[in-house]
Amino acid sequence: MKNVKTNAMRLLEKEKIAYELMTYEIVEGSMSPEYLADQIGKDVLSIFKTIVTVGHSGNNYVFVVQLTEELDLKKAAKAADEKNIELIDQRDLEKLTGYIRGGCSPVGMKKQFKTFFDERIGSFERIVVSAGKRGFQIEADPKDLVRATRAAVTDIKKDTKSIFR
Repeated sequence: MKNVKTNAMRLLEKEKIAYELMTYEIVEGSMSPEYLADQIGKDVLSIFKTIVTVGHSGNNYVFVVQLTEELDLKKAAKAADEKNIELIDQRDLEKLTGYIRGGCSPVGMKKQFKTFFDERIGSFERIVVSAGKRGFQIEADPKDLVRATRAAVTDIKKDTKSIFR
């Protein structure tokens, strides 16, 4: 397992960005945010998920929000300067990004899509995102991840409470 290299890891290494690789056991049906946090020994609030969307124009966008939060599609559309945005069909995820559901990293996708990180990344010295393969996470400085993905940082989190809280 230690010899696994994903596109996300290769890109970070090419950009000389330091990261820590963490692994966890995949247990179907038991994959809660708390389970993941416990498995990798990190605060659940420092773990972020990657959401791939499509805008009214047909362009795709990537949004990164805390694992326990929801993406606000109206805020996302405004950030992307789109009339509206919706989640992509999950069956198209691998073809579009090179990653599968549960292993989608904002770093190292097949194509560089316009990417947005939620502004809450500024509260952390290091954040955790998928390493590009199920069972693998990477922890890095959020400023480095923003640089590697050429992302914007803005408020894209839904203001209501998540179902995980």
